[in-house]
Amino acid sequence: MTDLKFLQFQVTWMQLISPCFWEEVCIILQLGFVGIILLPLVQKIVSKTSRNIAAQASKDYPIVAKVSLSYRASIVCSSLMLCIHVLKLLMLLYSMNDTRCNSKLEAYSSEIVPVISWAVTIIVVCLVPKRKHIRFLWILRTWWAFSFFFSIISTVLDTYLKTEEHGYLKMIDYANFISLLPSFILLIISIRGKTGLIFIDSHNIAEPLLSGKTDKDSNKKRGSPYGKATLFQLITFSWLNQLFSVGIKKTLEEDDIPDVYVKDSAEFSSFAFDQNLKQVREKDGSKNPSIYKAIFLFIRKKAAINAMFAVISAGASYVGPYLIDDFVNFLAEKKTRDIKSGYVLALAFLGAKMVETIAQRQWIFGARQLGLRLRASLISCIYKKGLVLSSPSRQSHTSGEIINYMSVDIQRITDFIWYLNIIWMLPVQISLAIYILHTSLGLGSLAALAATLIVMSCNIPITRIQKRYQSKIMDAKDDRMKATSEVLRSMKTIKLQAWDSQFLHKLESLRKVEYKWLWKSLRLAATSAFIFWGSPTFISVVTFGACMLMGIQLTAGRVLSALATFRMLQDPIFNLPDLLSVIAQAKVSADRVASYLQEEEIQQEAVEHVPRDQTSFDVEVDNGKFSWDPESTNPTLNGVQLRVKRGMKVAICGAVGSGKSSLLSCILGEIEKLSGTVKVSGTKAYVPQSPWILTGNIRENILFGNPYDNNKYDRTVKACALTKDFELFACGDLTEIGERGINMSGGQKQRIQIARAVYQDADIYLLDDPFSAVDAHTGTQLFEDCLMGILKDKTVLYVTHQVEFLPAADIILVMQNGRITQAGTFDELLKQNIGFGNLVGAHKRALESVVTVENSSKTCQDLGSDGESDTDLTSNAQQLQQKHGSDRLHPQEITENGGKLVQDEEREKGSIGKEVYWSYITTVKGGFLIPIILLAQSSFQVLQIASNYWMAWASPPTSETEPTLGMKFVLLVYSLLAVGSSLCVLVRAMLVAVTGLWTAQTLFINMLHSVLRAPMAFFDSTPAGRILNRASTDQSVLDLEMASRLGWCAFSIIQLLGTIAVMSQVAWEVFVIFIPVTAICLWYQQYYIPTARELARLAGIQRAPILHHFAESLAGAEAIRAFDQENRFIKANLGLIDNHSRPWFHNVSAMEWLSFRLNLLSNFVFAFSLVVLVSLPDGIINPSIAGLAVTYGINLNVQQASVIWNICNAENKMISVERILQYSNLASESALEIEECRPHNNWPEVGTICFRNLEIRYAEHLPSVLKNISCTFPGRKKIGVVGRTGSGKSTLIQAIFRIVEPREGSIIIDNVDICKIGLHDLRSRLSIIPQDPTMFEGTVRGNLDPLVQYSDNEVWEALDKCQLGEIVRAKEEKLDATVIENGENWSVGQRQLFCLGRALLKKSSILVLDEATASVDSATDGVIQKIIDQEFKDRTVVTIAHRIHTVIDSDLILVLSDGRVAEFESPAKLLDREDSLFSKLIREYSMRSKTFQQLRKSA
Repeated sequence: MTDLKFLQFQVTWMQLISPCFWEEVCIILQLGFVGIILLPLVQKIVSKTSRNIAAQASKDYPIVAKVSLSYRASIVCSSLMLCIHVLKLLMLLYSMNDTRCNSKLEAYSSEIVPVISWAVTIIVVCLVPKRKHIRFLWILRTWWAFSFFFSIISTVLDTYLKTEEHGYLKMIDYANFISLLPSFILLIISIRGKTGLIFIDSHNIAEPLLSGKTDKDSNKKRGSPYGKATLFQLITFSWLNQLFSVGIKKTLEEDDIPDVYVKDSAEFSSFAFDQNLKQVREKDGSKNPSIYKAIFLFIRKKAAINAMFAVISAGASYVGPYLIDDFVNFLAEKKTRDIKSGYVLALAFLGAKMVETIAQRQWIFGARQLGLRLRASLISCIYKKGLVLSSPSRQSHTSGEIINYMSVDIQRITDFIWYLNIIWMLPVQISLAIYILHTSLGLGSLAALAATLIVMSCNIPITRIQKRYQSKIMDAKDDRMKATSEVLRSMKTIKLQAWDSQFLHKLESLRKVEYKWLWKSLRLAATSAFIFWGSPTFISVVTFGACMLMGIQLTAGRVLSALATFRMLQDPIFNLPDLLSVIAQAKVSADRVASYLQEEEIQQEAVEHVPRDQTSFDVEVDNGKFSWDPESTNPTLNGVQLRVKRGMKVAICGAVGSGKSSLLSCILGEIEKLSGTVKVSGTKAYVPQSPWILTGNIRENILFGNPYDNNKYDRTVKACALTKDFELFACGDLTEIGERGINMSGGQKQRIQIARAVYQDADIYLLDDPFSAVDAHTGTQLFEDCLMGILKDKTVLYVTHQVEFLPAADIILVMQNGRITQAGTFDELLKQNIGFGNLVGAHKRALESVVTVENSSKTCQDLGSDGESDTDLTSNAQQLQQKHGSDRLHPQEITENGGKLVQDEEREKGSIGKEVYWSYITTVKGGFLIPIILLAQSSFQVLQIASNYWMAWASPPTSETEPTLGMKFVLLVYSLLAVGSSLCVLVRAMLVAVTGLWTAQTLFINMLHSVLRAPMAFFDSTPAGRILNRASTDQSVLDLEMASRLGWCAFSIIQLLGTIAVMSQVAWEVFVIFIPVTAICLWYQQYYIPTARELARLAGIQRAPILHHFAESLAGAEAIRAFDQENRFIKANLGLIDNHSRPWFHNVSAMEWLSFRLNLLSNFVFAFSLVVLVSLPDGIINPSIAGLAVTYGINLNVQQASVIWNICNAENKMISVERILQYSNLASESALEIEECRPHNNWPEVGTICFRNLEIRYAEHLPSVLKNISCTFPGRKKIGVVGRTGSGKSTLIQAIFRIVEPREGSIIIDNVDICKIGLHDLRSRLSIIPQDPTMFEGTVRGNLDPLVQYSDNEVWEALDKCQLGEIVRAKEEKLDATVIENGENWSVGQRQLFCLGRALLKKSSILVLDEATASVDSATDGVIQKIIDQEFKDRTVVTIAHRIHTVIDSDLILVLSDGRVAEFESPAKLLDREDSLFSKLIREYSMRSKTFQQLRKSA
């Protein structure tokens, strides 16, 4: 094939042998430029009107331009170019010998036209300030770029021809050299395109059009530049230019990023995917449609377009190897061939590269875009499913697992979308490769095909094993994330119980399991890397060996064409294992997501909604049978008969675990209905027993999506007793609430919940124990103002343990063992004297104890001060406030940031610090393995080049030439060099895997230790989603990607240097263009990095809110459904997805923007090198070596782009390291143990607690919460702590456990200053039963004794004492009975009893009870108090309580008010003083007793 067929076509091509060729080209192009420039000027002259208007405008508003450096440079360089061309014209007029052109007209014209062009250029540039141009005209920029490339080509050619003809350089040649500098500067200015001018009007008001300050109004209407882009902008990605111009001037903020295109929005994608699911459901007629079919329907159109681009790209990439043989033949036969055919070949190479570049960028971008759409739709789908999961389904998937589906699994499915195109490309690439080999090697191509198939078949077992490993990694990751989520949620309990070390060890052991599978997976990946890096070598040895056996002669052209083809084949062979691995991962993830989406949902038809005009009953349950576990033989509720008339108040009472909450759940439709009917008429509002508070401010929590009505809102706040609390907050109701309401007291959270329900103005109210967490005064106020006041006309069903709230009910239901055993009014039930009597009896005994104490204290007092009983604690608090002036209580939620506790996630700004890279590289043994990795890769590159060089050099240039060496020897040397290079790859791959995983493990352990040792304040102000995001997504990047990304940065640079070395050895002239092009590439990279880096950071930060919102929604799904707010929450989720999509989409688009430009520049370097090789005279270079240079040059665009791309990608991924390092150096709590200050083993013996001038504040910038507390709790006594909500009771308890450290003063227990001993020594010696009972997933035994310190007998004894023995014995597994996440398969009261069990086992000298019996009924409360009295009779017991009878028999009472000690005496002495706060509290409780008596009489 000496000539290609298409070269035989008649080509209209200028004769390159014409001595005036360059002059002709120059004249035509420059005249075109002048014509285009002058055309608009002529139009302006013709249009006088517009000119007059413009003149008038300039008079009215004179504009002054502040010139920039680039504008000055453009004028100076243009003037310099004009001077150079004037000088050249003068020299030409002086002597015609200075030009090769023999036509005087063309020679003179070639200098006159540039003089005119540059004169016009200067005029146009001078007009820029007048026209107020922000950017230089496109024609001007094109002209500057053309003049640079033209200057380079003409200078190089003239110089070469002069040296060839043994002439000497003249003045005109030196002028050409000088012109290169200004033309290069103008090229840079043309690429930037900005004038940099700042325009100032007559009033000196600057318009910094490029100063980076964006107009606030423009932020509101962001729009989507992608949606408005023209075809040219879509191809070149220039629709991103505006974003880059902002990003280079300032740090990008969220508002600077444009919106995504409508079709890329979450709402559009979610709707389309739902339609596809519906279509599949209808077509298959199944309840659970196949997710695979739905995904296929969703992606098919866009995927088909991407596939078309991918196939075009794959086809164009093989044009180069196809033409190499012809090119080498042309160089070998240059004497006999027309030079024109060489230039046409070069043009063909360039054309193919351009098509490949455009198609490749489009399919990669399209795949990313499709991945974005699929991710948005799947996240939305998972979220919607989470809101409707049935209780058994919810228990089988922990929130940690479901969050993993959303973060990790969906990422893997979208990764597959990118690899999907490789499926279409593989057959095209292999077919073309075999065709090219067949044209040059004949039957030898069959050997190549066989070798390729052998290598590919090696993938099958590797992929199978890799799939198994991936599945194991995901399972291990699920377990670790589940445990991490639980630990973060229960951090306060873990710290109070001194279980830090135990749970740290648990997380470390779970990580060890994950690490084991990660190491196996990475080791296998390293082995497969060795196989596939060695595959081109193996294929080439097999192919060349087969050719020798078949007698096919190997010429240099054939060998180089084959080598280029093998290098191209490397791509599909490389991609195949990745493809199979990604398919394996995606299959595992898709199956997991599919199984989750097919889980049972709550029964939509369980509750029948009846119009209000068709019935007088709001709630009807007829013969209802319900069960939380449908498999169980014992239903949760059985034989339920209930009819509630409109406006009735229904009280529900009963012992712990009797089914009270389940009864409300059956009305809500939450519990599975086995039989019977449930009818509801009207809207519902629900207050769950465990408060569910959303992150946000208080007002948002109360409004809950409803419009703000000032009067209605104020009435609601007043009725729910929140007015006083709002006064105490810095920002009132706009105060930010921490995650899960962590910075609010239990009472405040409960009242915010009640306010939310009241504001809904629903018809039916279901309240689950709403008074348990509030003090006596607030409870009464709530009952009177809210339940019997603002809700007096509403239907209310309320669960309560407080008997005083029962008489006012129209009907009372008594629950026992899942049945309504009694129903009637208060008096009717008392007369029946069955189970109800026990509950009332227990309450009466508690009341009598209070009344007795009160009466005994009043014997020597005047009883006539009844008027004072109306005054309450509030008035006293007001007096105290006036007394202390402005020194008001500021609880921990008040911060300087407008009431914000949870601050916006911290984000590093600017470039990623070198210390981040250095920390990562030197984490393992100071980075001693890094030089070995680089040496191995360099050795690989050197040996690979040497092997190819050897083949090119040793093979004869043409079939007629005899080989200088025997082909067997040539092949042997080639094989040895190639095997050596493959072994270097094995060493490198193994070392990268080892170093990467070792580093990831070290950084994970550092972060884990840092987070678990952080003070409680960190967890109060940091949403768990942020920590989980780092522990899952960012840690995944470190485990599986980071090391290889950084490695590839180095490897691609080494590859590029190798390619340049080969090319420059043949044609050093390549450096003339390569150096400026490299400079432009580096400039592009510097221009790209600031924008891309901030986009990647913003994308990382915007991921956490999606997970956080999802976790919150899962926790409150019951409430969301009860309020019919599903649509609002789904919409909020879509908004959060779009917030993440915006930076992510623009980040991947920015990568394509950069890649496209780098590819173009690389293509021009390659084309220039081809032109140089064609233009060089015959005999200057060896055609075989020139062919080798072209073989390497074909991949130059890919390599040059991959260097920049890898550096940028590594920097983006390095953000994950930066984020993990942020949480690896957190401020730590004090030491767990201090060796020199360890207390003796039986400390504390007596249990005396002494407070000396104690002052506590939650942060330096906040006022003190406890002020000058000085008092002593005597040992072995019972101390009650009382006070209004927010008075500092819980803070005092936290201070004893050093959850918050004293700012001043000290706490001394048995003569030991607790601040001087280790935290573990302190907390492990004290016991606490906290207000919010916490249980961990596992077993009953594991929850009572996680440290395994006690025998089974001791555990059973504790269970019996805390009233749980019988319940646990009834379970099949006994002590190994299951506890699910959050302990949700046990009632709140039972969870509280478990916490008591822990304290009974611990047998500490000091026991703290923080509202410990708030969630249990009076009878159980009485039993617990008895147990505490017996078990802790000679111990110090500190009790915070809202039920006065629990502290009335204490030895001492501490009354706190406004963070100060208001009173500290025995109950009797305090009651002696009429004006004491405690007296008023007792009177209030007594009044409730009288009200209780009156209500009973009136009933």
